Amino acid sequence: MPTVLIEKETSQVTVLTLNRPERRNALTIELLTELSAAIKMTSDQPQQRVIILRGAGAAFCTGLDLKEAADQTKAHATAEMVASTLIAISQTRLVTIAAVHGAAVAGGAGIMSACDFVVAAEGTKIGYPEVRRGLVAGLVMTFLRRQVGERNIRELLLGSELIDADQANKIGLVNRVVEKTELMTEAQKFARSVLQGAPGALTQTKRLIEELWSTSVKEDVELALKYHIQAREAEEAREGIAAFNEKRSPNWVTGM
Repeated sequence: MPTVLIEKETSQVTVLTLNRPERRNALTIELLTELSAAIKMTSDQPQQRVIILRGAGAAFCTGLDLKEAADQTKAHATAEMVASTLIAISQTRLVTIAAVHGAAVAGGAGIMSACDFVVAAEGTKIGYPEVRRGLVAGLVMTFLRRQVGERNIRELLLGSELIDADQANKIGLVNRVVEKTELMTEAQKFARSVLQGAPGALTQTKRLIEELWSTSVKEDVELALKYHIQAREAEEAREGIAAFNEKRSPNWVTGM
């Protein structure tokens, strides 16, 4: 069964659904590869203009699959696939809309943050608990710094508590909060607004928004990847991931 479902909603709008509901759509190399390929395939179709990204089951996406992440031989490949997927979402000419519910956590919150527009269901939990696993949330940091103030970044990343959709809306991490039953309706409403714009003008507007920053998303992600991989190879990550998988508290040792 594919881990990403592709559905043409209209001739101009494609819905991509993360499809590992039994694992709360946790990110594996397979899922990330399929998602990147789906974005490229959709982007290569001239008539396509909007992607709506959602998750099957109880949650949008809960981040890296830490069972796969515990395999040190896959650490580099996983990190590089997360990086390339975030760049693919960010750099596509299409307007991207994340429709999130349940939970958007760690890498899942990163995928959400890489989209142009986010609509969240009431009660959705959002956050970046990477430091509690001995990891560095580097790959999503470039999007956070573009969307929320530094005080909020420090609270999200250093405090690592999950926040609800209403708080995420207040700090600028999501655009709209609606009842869960209205989630796709709101995403489609924004898609219709986008389709009122001229295709070339929209593409150029996205490009200009990117170029007005002193560094590009790609440059930021490449720098962040270095920090993320350093953390993945450290003893703290081994302990943090093992503790999560074993459902216990991690035993942090100063100078690990």
